[in-house]
Amino acid sequence: MTGSAARYLYLTRHGEASPDESKLTGDGRRQAVLLGERLQHAPLQAIHHGPLPRAEQTAQLICEQLDGVPLQPSELAGDYIPYLPQREELPSESAEAMLGHLSQFPADEREDGPELAKAALAQFTGPVDGDEPRHELVVTHNFLIGWLVRAALDAPKWRWMGLNHANAALTVIRYAPGRSASVLFYNDTGHLPTDLRWTGFSPDLHI
Repeated sequence: MTGSAARYLYLTRHGEASPDESKLTGDGRRQAVLLGERLQHAPLQAIHHGPLPRAEQTAQLICEQLDGVPLQPSELAGDYIPYLPQREELPSESAEAMLGHLSQFPADEREDGPELAKAALAQFTGPVDGDEPRHELVVTHNFLIGWLVRAALDAPKWRWMGLNHANAALTVIRYAPGRSASVLFYNDTGHLPTDLRWTGFSPDLHI
């Protein structure tokens, strides 16, 4: 009988992108290379990445630092709104601002996102079949990382909002059979020099 084993899900946001988001900046490329160097000793078996250029380029640069880890493009790792909350779910003092923020995003990201987010949970989380642990990296965007971390912590569905991830920072979640998911670390930028650590955050979130 086939058993189940732990999955180690490594998550990163793409490197810093150009203003039109068509490619990585020079800093974004440096961030991706440094993350790849950090992961050289991780037993990664796959790198999934979203379809947008900034995620694809980040994944390619990470892959160049590793030894034969396959790249796997995935729509599920794309940039979309994972969950649209109802006003009554949200804290009364911030509901207006949060809903106003979400309304600014394109209709397709808001309408298609929740189904993609459900599929991403099914694809990327939970223990794996077999006897060997699985280690895989998903190169994606801020919103999906927030959604997956929220799910790992069993937080309310709307709580993906407010979880901010720096460019090329690293988060790892462990899904072990018979145990709750464990966030081993979140938004770790230890592989980046100081001048590359806060990109992707608005200035008011820098500390």
